[in-house]
Parts: sequence; C-alpha cells; structure tokens
Amino acid sequence: MQSNQLTGGEPALLRRLNVQAVLRVLRGAEPATLTQISHAATLSRQTVDAVITELTREGWIEETPPEAGLGRPARRYRFRAEVGHVLGIDVGVDRALMLLSDLDGTVLARRDSSLRAGDREERLQDLHEAASAFVDDAGVPRRRMYAVALGMPAIIDDSGRVRLSTPIPEWNDLDLAAEASAWFDCPAFVENDANLATVAEHWIGAAQGSDDVICILSGNRSGAGMILAGRLHRGQGGAAGEIGALAILGWLGEEMAELREDVDVAAVIAAAGTGQPEALERVDRFARTLAQGAAAMILTVNPGLVVVAGGFSRAGDTLADPLRHHLDELCLYPPEVAMSPLGVDGVALGAVRFALERVDAELFGLHRGGAVSDRRRPEPQLNAAAYKDPRPAP
Repeated sequence: MQSNQLTGGEPALLRRLNVQAVLRVLRGAEPATLTQISHAATLSRQTVDAVITELTREGWIEETPPEAGLGRPARRYRFRAEVGHVLGIDVGVDRALMLLSDLDGTVLARRDSSLRAGDREERLQDLHEAASAFVDDAGVPRRRMYAVALGMPAIIDDSGRVRLSTPIPEWNDLDLAAEASAWFDCPAFVENDANLATVAEHWIGAAQGSDDVICILSGNRSGAGMILAGRLHRGQGGAAGEIGALAILGWLGEEMAELREDVDVAAVIAAAGTGQPEALERVDRFARTLAQGAAAMILTVNPGLVVVAGGFSRAGDTLADPLRHHLDELCLYPPEVAMSPLGVDGVALGAVRFALERVDAELFGLHRGGAVSDRRRPEPQLNAAAYKDPRPAP
C-alpha cells in the first residue's frame, strides 16, 4: 500500500495529494471508516487519520453517528456537501432557468424566471434580482455561495465576457462573469449554452462514458458542443460547434423555423408520433436539416455518439428515427443517436457541473475527471459578420 507521508522537501504538495485522495473517496459516497478510506485512497491509515483530523477541524468532514450493533463500532466519516452551494443558470432570450446545488452536485431547488428583453441593463437587473431571490428563498446564506455559472447562446471568451450573441445582442461585449460575481461575492463563470448541455450529458445524461460525442442543443435555436477525447472542445475563442454560422446548412433557415416557430410544436410532434402524414413530413424536414449540420461535424471528428438535447429532445423517437435515417445517408460511419433524458434542464445542469469543477480545483486542487476544459488560449479575432442571423431576434 502506498504511504504518502508528509515528509521531505515537498510537504505542501504531499498534503494536497493526500487531501485530494481522501476527498475523492468521500465525495458523493456513503460514510466510510478510516480503514475503508485508507484502502480506497491507497494511503496508510496514519496518513488518512491525519487528513481526516485536518478536514474535520476545517469543517469539510464530520464523524457520523455510529451504526447500531454489537461491540464498539468503527468511526465513520462523510463529506459535508451542505456547507457550500453553487448556482447554475440557463439564460435565454426572455427566461432564466436556475438550479441550486450542494457541493456534491445534488440539486436542492429549481426556478424558472422571466426576463425583460431588449434592454441591456433591464435584463441584467432582472437576472440579478431573480437569482438573489431564488437563493434567499432557498434559505442559503450568501457566505455559503461558492460559485455561479451561467450558460447563454453566445460565444464567450476565456474571462467570461460575451463576445457575440445573436439572440441577445444587447449583451455583446458584456463582462457577464464580473457582473454575476458581484451578486454573491463569489467566483462566476460563463459558457456557451450548447457547451454546457454537452457537459451535462457527459456527467449524468446520455453521453456518460463516451469520450467522443457531439451534443446538439435544439430548442428555439440549434447549437452544438463537442467532447473529444473526454474533454470539452471549445476551439479558438470558444467558437467550436458554431455550425449554424454556415448558412448553406440551413440551421437558421425556413425548414427548421417552420416547425420550431409553430404555435404548438408539441401537437405537431404528437401527430407525427401517431403517423399523421403532414406532421411526419414537417418533422422529417426538420430532421433532415438538423442532420445536414450534424453530418458536417460528424464527418470531421467521427464521434461514436450524437445526443439531441434541449426542448426537442422530448420528441423522442419521433425525431430520433428520421434523424438516424438522414445521418445514415450522409455519414461514412453513422454514430449512435440518443435523445437527452435531461429535457430543458440540461444547460443549467451543465452550469452546475461547470461551477463544481471550478470549486473543486480552487478549494482542493481536485479535478473530477469530467469534460470541463481549461482556458489558457490567446483570443483570436472574431469575424462577427459570419454569424449574422437572417431572421430578427425574437
């Protein structure tokens, strides 16, 4: 058994490694004894005892009540996930979906709030007030807010500034991370909504265990995120997956808008599910156009899985079957197609995961092995003209 004792010339590094090893065992798990932690972390019992003592003193670990039984029960310890919280927010054109989570990723509260559209400051004020009221109503003290992460339909730079958003143009060049950080006096992070949906699918959705996946976020608009070799691929300046900028593929055209903008999309999907010919044809046109953009990415990176997330994921096989058919026609190696089980919560769940990754890295130097990527690339120049939406923003 390995024994990472705090000796020699690098005690701070060894301490951090020991803390990380113990936390990996306890995070999201049942209470464990010193012996169980020692075996799972491959550390000596003496080392684990020292780490547990330190983490208990700092408030991260606590001893649980003993189990009933004969003899003297072994002491058991658990990670106190309730001592901190993160907030994940999916920012849309006129609504914001918010999820509050503890430090183990357990969602404790959910709220959908409306936002005023069309004015930079009014929308920002609405979001601030909605987020503050949500946290206060959940009974979470501000000092226990450890991070906020927001997703929105935009290209986001490494600092959390909105570089370009067609649906929310009034927020272009807004340092949204700095604004959100001031709300709860904690770190804030901003990411493209399709990227966060992809992170959520890799975490607890249809892409668990998949190292190469394309996630298509399809609702009021369609976007895409990619995980390659197990990591979120952002590309230069965070613009990877912006396949909708290529107008010839039709993601912003009439064939997708015809179904997306119907006053009762659910009714059309339901009719197609029962075999109604006109509804089937409309869904097929949508699927064919969606497949054109997906195929362009599939032929480039050759993933094993495509996940459809967002509002249209609720269409199930009514959309998945024609999408598979068109991808079979377009791709050399057609991937598996799955519909997200996360529904409309995917972006906000991805934001929760994104925030948790940052909290773990900051507090403990701990990386969960998820898809979230580091951001250390120089920002390239952005050709905003290539992202012009031919339709007016809703």
